[in-house]
Amino acid sequence: MVSPGVQKIERIAGTPMPMRGQDIDTDRIIPARFLRSVRFEGLEAHVFEDDRKALAEAGTAHTFDQPQYQGASILLANENFGCGSSREHAPQALKRWGIEACVGESFSEIFLANSTVLGLPCATASAEVIEALMRSAEEHPAEPMTLDLQALSVQAGGQTVEVSMAPAVREAFRAGTWDATGLLLDQSDNVRAVAAKLPYLTGF
Repeated sequence: MVSPGVQKIERIAGTPMPMRGQDIDTDRIIPARFLRSVRFEGLEAHVFEDDRKALAEAGTAHTFDQPQYQGASILLANENFGCGSSREHAPQALKRWGIEACVGESFSEIFLANSTVLGLPCATASAEVIEALMRSAEEHPAEPMTLDLQALSVQAGGQTVEVSMAPAVREAFRAGTWDATGLLLDQSDNVRAVAAKLPYLTGF
């Protein structure tokens, strides 16, 4: 097998999507009935499905259905995003939809851990900073935004604001060590050499 190498993540650039609301839980991000998929395929089609359906029936378009945010890659969130049950399907669904990074007031610890192992950076900032970024995204949805993990900053609209990330998590992204599978594949010769010495694998 050819090793895909280790992917280092230092900058994520794209257009933003403001997802307003406190305590948005994983059941809203991806309803429980879609957790039967162990391959995570097709989850992107069901991101916020129940919320989107309810708003559509009321004559309003959910953020994920609004045309100005199609193709967005940076999700802006309020406090305690991803709370609730510990389902890895939630960040999987967001990433498969096209979200490459999240910037919010705070994230559930388990959501944050599940996002990290997927290569989905989640940075935090004050409520005032997030509000300013959300307003900018609403007023100028096509304006690019960049999350810089080296500088720990977000650039948008000609301005730069500071964000935070746990040092170990930040270093994992920058070094590429967030990707455990990639690390194993990158050391496939060593893995095979060790496996060849294990009696319960070789049979003697």
